[in-house]
Amino acid sequence: MSGGGPASPGRSGAAPPPGDRKREALAAGSPIQPIIKDVGEIYSRLLDHRPVIQGEIRYFVKEFEEKRGLRELRVLENLKNTIFETNEHVLPKCEQAMRDNLNEAFERLQAANGMIHRLQEREHEERKLQADKLMACEEKRRAHWEEFLKEQQKKRAEVDEEHRKAMERLKEQYSEMEKELAKYVSF
Repeated sequence: MSGGGPASPGRSGAAPPPGDRKREALAAGSPIQPIIKDVGEIYSRLLDHRPVIQGEIRYFVKEFEEKRGLRELRVLENLKNTIFETNEHVLPKCEQAMRDNLNEAFERLQAANGMIHRLQEREHEERKLQADKLMACEEKRRAHWEEFLKEQQKKRAEVDEEHRKAMERLKEQYSEMEKELAKYVSF
């Protein structure tokens, strides 16, 4: 419909195609000329929507740009107010709260560190005392063990001596018994 057919003579400034010139030349003197002109106007009003659409597009773009510009201006103004509020009120409060809380936390950490240091010292002293006690007990056990070994050696020597004496007595007794037995065997 936007093409330049026989029903589009109403367009101004558009040259008709070469085949239409003969028709226009034939129809120029005929009573069909006003009808063709009316059909061209009807076509341009009813079917050629380009001027209306272009106007609507211009109106839409204008409205969109104006509303968008105002909206962006409002957003920027809100951001500016928020940043100002943050810099003037919220940031100092946060800094003060942070300083107070950090000082308190630092003091607590120092106290905890001191307590842990004291506990470590006590634990170290207790370990040292236990190590000293263990060393003393070990020394006592060694001395006791050495004494036990000496006593065992003495008893062993006594038992060995007693055994040697008993062996000698038995040897003497058996040699006497042999002598006596030798007396009786000669019969």
